[in-house]
Amino acid sequence: MTPKLAAEFLGTFWLVLGGCGSAVLAAAFPEVGIGLTGVSLAFGLTVLTGAYALGPISGGHFNPAVSVGLWAGGRFPASQLVPYIVVQVAGAVAAAGVLYLIASGKAGFDLKAGFASNGYGEHSPGKYGLGAAAITEVVMTFMFLIVILGATHKRASAGFAGMAIGLALTLIHLISIPVTNTSVNPARSTGPALFVGDWATGQLWLFWVAPIVGALIAGWVSRTLFEPEV
Repeated sequence: MTPKLAAEFLGTFWLVLGGCGSAVLAAAFPEVGIGLTGVSLAFGLTVLTGAYALGPISGGHFNPAVSVGLWAGGRFPASQLVPYIVVQVAGAVAAAGVLYLIASGKAGFDLKAGFASNGYGEHSPGKYGLGAAAITEVVMTFMFLIVILGATHKRASAGFAGMAIGLALTLIHLISIPVTNTSVNPARSTGPALFVGDWATGQLWLFWVAPIVGALIAGWVSRTLFEPEV
């Protein structure tokens, strides 16, 4: 298990540092900011590169919701769920710590600006309410897991799963950054929220519950779609 857990730690670290780092450091950089599209690509690229680099070791989950969805779909043993989730969260917190050390090196840095945290209501980029945020996170995580479960199925074309998964995450961010700043990953949400505290930790529950619900539904649907031989 040690190599698997180390790979999950590193993969989640890379996802949060690359994705949230692009949002905090580069999204609105004067004159050459990468904006919503750039941040979306950054999240997708971290998963794509991490999947190919570390996926052969651990499966490349980097996300508690992915681990839960794979378990629900019959692709992952229950005995490994808790260890995977623990190191995923640890990797996300470590990445947020590194990002804080970098971002705080600039005069005027303020954690209250959000630090790429997920939120709803007043803390949604587009001021979307709790209901819209919950629906978004459930549906986006559901579709993310459907792509993952389909692309990694034994009947899928070998070697292309990482590309499909990375592009799916990019698309998900393009859709949902305005609503919740896009989670679909409880670990990704936890890392920045622990540094911001206050409202970010107060709203963190949604970004655990909604992605896991979406993942569980996807696992069940996957069993009905992919498991019967045709």
